[in-house]
Order: sequence, then structure tokens, then C-alpha cells
Amino acid sequence: MKLTYFQGDPPNFGDELNATMWSHLLPADFFDDDPSKLFIGIGSVIQHNYPKDAKKVVVGSGYGGYTKKPDVHDGSWEFHFVRGPQTTEALGLNPELAVADAAILLRETPLPAPATDIKVGFMPHYESIERGNWKVACDLAGITFIDPSHPPDEVIAQILGAELVITEAMHGAIVSDALRTPWVGVRAMHHVHRFKWHDWAEALNIDYDPAFLFPSNLREAWALTTGRAGSGPRAMAVCTSRPAQPFNAGCSHLAARSLQKLAKSTPCLSTDADTERATDRAMTAIDGLIAKYGRKVAFA
Repeated sequence: MKLTYFQGDPPNFGDELNATMWSHLLPADFFDDDPSKLFIGIGSVIQHNYPKDAKKVVVGSGYGGYTKKPDVHDGSWEFHFVRGPQTTEALGLNPELAVADAAILLRETPLPAPATDIKVGFMPHYESIERGNWKVACDLAGITFIDPSHPPDEVIAQILGAELVITEAMHGAIVSDALRTPWVGVRAMHHVHRFKWHDWAEALNIDYDPAFLFPSNLREAWALTTGRAGSGPRAMAVCTSRPAQPFNAGCSHLAARSLQKLAKSTPCLSTDADTERATDRAMTAIDGLIAKYGRKVAFA
């Protein structure tokens, strides 16, 4: 079976968890490069563009609306559990499959030591690293910048050590919630990343109401107001020109104030009971997966 997940440039924390987490939960020889069976785990990677003749084994993924809906009833899909009820509704699946995002299973793996000297951290969406100016805004606000392109263990350590995580990245919230770090979710700067949040939150009975975060520069303001990515030639020419620089600096200061305000807001956290219930259901699904495809082994 081939481990299959989105690999971005720069790397994205949520997706990169696939490369590290599953080794603690599945047999050492579970994965190979056999393309006839695709293991589809963490991420919004239930999509239509997989080979039709490959077996798609879904373990905690979600449908994110990034592509058209796949025909999951063509005989090539096998579902063990999915991220949430909006995925099951969109794809016409059994509602009982809606458990949680697979990253909740970090609770069942060894974790790094918590980072020290972090009170409040902010994690942008990985696309906002290139488009935005969040390191500067965080420095101005006195808030730790959590870079989603850094290695997963480093990011997990920062989340574990934080008193509060403000996050535009959905897996910043998912991992914070799983590891019981209070979090504040902010409205993604680009609209295409918003549907999936509600899918995950509904699975854990979280009353998700995303907060507004002021854009950190003109490119993000462009993306927020036009619904575009802010990376086209017109946006780049306008938003990075010399006359725009004072406005970009002003945006960074306003974004910093916005972060400081959110740091004082009421955070989110699912109940212990809902998180434990979802973890147990996900682990039961993993046991079924292993019974079908491989032998479970204890991690060191």
C-alpha cells in the first residue's frame, strides 16, 4: 500500500504529519510503493483525480471542495472513517463514518517535549507565509510565530508548550484541540480553505465561529476582498510596489493589534468526552485496518 498525501512547497504541517504519525500506529512494513492500493490519510485529499483502477483506502481524510466530487461508489473506494459529517453528506456516505480528522491519533503516539517560554502562538495557513507578513506582525504583537512549514515535531512541541494557539491553519486547531491546548480559529484569508473547518468542528461538537483577523499586508487584503489568491501579476504589481510599502507596514501593525485582541478572546476546546470518544472510534477503525492489511506492532 502506498502512503498518499499532498506535498506542498513549502511543506505544510498538517499534510506532513502523514510522513511521521502513521509509523507509530501501523506495522513497520505496512507501506510500500505499490500504486494499486493508495492509503489516503490526513488532509482534504478525498478527490476525483486518483487512478480509477487503484484501490483508495481512506483513513480519516476529508472532502475539501478543492476538486469536483469523486464517484466514491464505483467500487474502488474503501472507507474506514472520515473527517466529519459534511464529508459524508457531500459524498453520500454512511453518517457513522464521520469520526474526526485522522490527526486526532497523535494522542496515541509519542510526543516531543513541550517548547518553553511560549504563552500565545499564531500559526498562519502555509500559503500565508509567502503571501503575508506574519512573522513581522507576530514580533510586533509579542506573540510566537508558529511556522507550519517547519518539521512536525517542532510545531507539535510549540503547540504543547503554548497556553493559547491562534490559528488560520486548520491543523493548527486540530492538533491543538487533540492535545488539549486552547485555540482560537481565524477566518482563512482565502475562501477555498473555509468549508473543511466546519466539517471537522461538527464531528467534535465544536461551535465553530471563526474570528476576523486583519490582513498583514495588501496582498492578503486583496485576497480577502476579491476572493482570489493574491498571487497574480496584477496583485503582485500593485501590492508590492514602492508606493504600497507604507500601507503594507500599516497593515502589519494593524494585524499585530488584531492578534493581541484575539489573544484575550474566549478560546475553543472540544470536551474531553467528545475527544476521547472520537479517539476511541478512530483507534477501533485502525485496528480493523490492521486486521485486514497487516499485523499490529508496538512502537518503541
